[in-house]
Amino acid sequence: MPETRPILVTGAAGSVGAVGRTVVELLRAKELPVRAFVRREDERAQALRATGAEVVVGDLTNPGDVGRAMVDCGRVYFGMGVSARYLEAAINTAAIARDRGRLDVFVNMSQMTVAQMSATSTSESTQQHQHWLVEQVLNWSGLPVTHIRPTVFMENPLFQIFAYASMKKSDTIRLPFGSGKTSPVAARDVAEVVATVLMDPAPHLGNTYHLTGGASRDMTAMAAEFSAALGRKITYVDAPYDQWLQQELATQGLPDHVFNHLSTMARLHAENRYDRATDDVRTILGRQPTSVEGFVKSHPEFFGE
Repeated sequence: MPETRPILVTGAAGSVGAVGRTVVELLRAKELPVRAFVRREDERAQALRATGAEVVVGDLTNPGDVGRAMVDCGRVYFGMGVSARYLEAAINTAAIARDRGRLDVFVNMSQMTVAQMSATSTSESTQQHQHWLVEQVLNWSGLPVTHIRPTVFMENPLFQIFAYASMKKSDTIRLPFGSGKTSPVAARDVAEVVATVLMDPAPHLGNTYHLTGGASRDMTAMAAEFSAALGRKITYVDAPYDQWLQQELATQGLPDHVFNHLSTMARLHAENRYDRATDDVRTILGRQPTSVEGFVKSHPEFFGE
C-alpha cells in the first residue's frame, strides 16, 4: 500500500552536504508525503515547500515543537548538524517518537566512528560520544530503528573549507592526516540510502549501515585522483597538526564544540581511524559510490571549474 502518513525529515534545511534537504527532494520525487522540520523560516524553507513538502518550523530540543511535527507521522528521519545540544535534541525526538507509537521506522543519522567506540572511550570528540550515546538510547527504546553510519563526508569542512580551498590556491591538499587512510563519501550517496530506507523500511529494520566511498587510501593517492579529475597536478602536503590547528582551524571562528569535533576528526585521521571501506552503498543503491571524478563534476563550485 502507498504511504499516506507524512514522513518526518528533520534537519531538512541542510547543513554539511544538505542530506536532509536531498532526502526531502528524493521522497517528493516519488510523490510521498513529507513533513520537513526546519529551524527557521527562510528561503530554504520556501524551496522545500516548492517541492510539495509540508514545512514545520521549530527547535528539536523543544518537546512541543517536535510533538507537533510528529503528529500522524509514520516514518521519521533524525539528522542534525554538529551541535552542543545534539544529544538533547536526539533523545527528545526519540522519546516523543516512542510515546507516539505506530512508527514504521526511525532512521538515525549517526557516524562510522561509533563502530570503534565503547562506553569508556575518551579519544573521540564530544559530538562523536553523543552519537554513541544516542545509538544506545535508540537501541534500548524499542523503536524500529535503522542506524546510518557514514564516514567523513566529501563536503565536510575538513575538505570543503581547507582541502578544496588550498587546491584552488596552490594546487595542494593541506591537511594534517599524515599517512592515514580515508574513504570519504558523497552526501548525495548518504541521502539516497536514507531515502531508500524510508521508502521501504521493512528490509532494513534493526540494521546498521556503514557508508563509505569506494576505497580507502591515503591522501597522496587521493591527490592523484583529484589530479586526474581536474586535469592538473595536485599534491598532498602533510601539515603539522599543531600548526594547522593554530593557523588554519582556529582562524575560522568556530564554536568550541565544532572546533573540538573537527580537530578530533583530523587527529583520528592521522591515527588511521578512518581506514574503512564497505560495500553498503553499492548493496543498497545498486551502484558504486560516487568517485572523486564524479564528485568534482557534480560540484564545480568547490574547485573553481
